[in-house]
Amino acid sequence: MAININNVSLKMSAGRIEQFPREPLPQIAFAGRSNVGKSSLINTLLNRKSLARVSASPGKTVTVNFYDIDRTFFLVDLPGYGYAKRAYDDKERWSSLTDGYFSKNPNRDCIRLVVQLVDIRVGPTKDDLMMLEYLSQTAMPFIVVATKCDKLSKTGVANAVQELCEICRPYAPEGEEVTVIPFSSVSREGKDRLFNEITKAIK
Repeated sequence: MAININNVSLKMSAGRIEQFPREPLPQIAFAGRSNVGKSSLINTLLNRKSLARVSASPGKTVTVNFYDIDRTFFLVDLPGYGYAKRAYDDKERWSSLTDGYFSKNPNRDCIRLVVQLVDIRVGPTKDDLMMLEYLSQTAMPFIVVATKCDKLSKTGVANAVQELCEICRPYAPEGEEVTVIPFSSVSREGKDRLFNEITKAIK
């Protein structure tokens, strides 16, 4: 499947569930804690410098951003979670909006894959594990991307990925393994492999 990643636009920054797009295009959702490198990953994946804006204040934005990728699928940037300084009302809004994306999304059946981001240096946090548990319980297809792998040596990356695979195994469907992709927005390692996973999911 040929996808022109230069044909990209921001379809909607939705702060309410009723604003979610109605077009029945496949959706690939990106989830992760604040400051995990999600915006940098999206920009790297789409060969852009600032399509997804990197916030100076992690956790500040509480919207679900839908990027139209060549009229082929929506890349969905879910708001980051786990930012301790976020106000209580914002945390409630994040919970309602993110849960609504998975449970009240008018095109829930179009969600083909969730890309769960984890900082490779620290491993999955309590919030990350809660997200994996949710994805497992709702039978939502997902892969894990270990960000910031340029911060570790090759041996460090290999060891961290192996450990992450072990931690994620209980959340995989029975008899399957969780796909874990090391990624760097600096070296661009993992970009092609991640895009291949996305292409497979939307076929």
